[in-house]
Amino acid sequence: MRFGFTEDQQRFRASVRKALRSEQVRAAAVAATGADGVEPDGRPLYRLLGERGLLATHWPVEFGGQARSLSDAAIVAEELVRAGVPDTLHVNTIQIVGQFILMAGDAEQKRRHLPGLARGEGFASVLYTEPDAGSDLGALRTVAEPVDGGYRITGTKVFSLKTRFVDLGLCAARTSTGAGKYHGISLFLVDMHAPGVRVSVIPGINDEHFHEVELDSVYVPDADLIGPRDEGWPLLNEALTIERTGLDYFLKGEHWLTAALAALTDGSNTTCDAHLETIGRFQGALAADHTLAWEVLTGIETGRVDPVAAAVAKYHSSELAQSIAGWAVDIPSPAQRASRTPAAVTLDSAYREAPGLTLSAGTSEVMLQIMAAALDSVGEEKH
Repeated sequence: MRFGFTEDQQRFRASVRKALRSEQVRAAAVAATGADGVEPDGRPLYRLLGERGLLATHWPVEFGGQARSLSDAAIVAEELVRAGVPDTLHVNTIQIVGQFILMAGDAEQKRRHLPGLARGEGFASVLYTEPDAGSDLGALRTVAEPVDGGYRITGTKVFSLKTRFVDLGLCAARTSTGAGKYHGISLFLVDMHAPGVRVSVIPGINDEHFHEVELDSVYVPDADLIGPRDEGWPLLNEALTIERTGLDYFLKGEHWLTAALAALTDGSNTTCDAHLETIGRFQGALAADHTLAWEVLTGIETGRVDPVAAAVAKYHSSELAQSIAGWAVDIPSPAQRASRTPAAVTLDSAYREAPGLTLSAGTSEVMLQIMAAALDSVGEEKH
């Protein structure tokens, strides 16, 4: 169990903070932050971060990284959010798709894709969810039909973020049928600029837009199949576990509570004392979330991927962040709302974003099922 950081990690954190305090990065972060349903293009910001080596620090040097530890990568993720950097492009491109390629891709796939992602010159999104296949990816209907030299993928994916800005999609598709719903699934890297790819915005209230991706007989060469054909389900399970550290949800909750405290203490709000107990409880719960997330991260770093611990971390952190957003929406005073202070804008956006946190990377109900199954297994072993 981690309760502190080494001197080297503290020095590294300080160097990251210094880089993020530059005037150029701060201005780009402000320009990349959405509000009132308007989603700006965050790629210029990420190109700056890539130039400074702040996107994929734990990747091998040959793939654009600095060969630092996964813990150091988590430190960067924490400081990005605390510096006001919108994190979705980083989470999708580096923490999910890039990490998946690093974990399961072959040498050529890593060579072709990872350096550009690490430099902020390429971006990626996840194409798992379908209109009738959300948390149960065994129900997916997108098909990949073998053709000469590769596959033709046809299907519809929904609820992916930042998709109109990305170059690469990590797509789950069915390559065989009749052998059980979790068999016959394969994973592909799809060129999002290829003929037959159509990306459209799903109307919604979030500042970050969800997208629908229609794949109409999109050609994908054999070289962009990740892992063995029909054996994508075990890889998906491991990738989802790595995605469920809870760190990104903890950081959102921390950011929103910080904004609420700013709104309560700026001089025009007279309700601070009435919220002290609630604030204390949220701070205590966030401290627990941070410990849970780092416990999962430490396990991954040592080669121990624990799906139950990850489910606990994801469930607790996403539910907590949603609770903070629901409470904090009433914190800004009428004067703060009228003058659109940064805290008021942040908390308004948080209220609209928060419900999706308990759905992404697996719903809270799925996390509870994973925990319950583990408890049942322990009970059976005792008897």
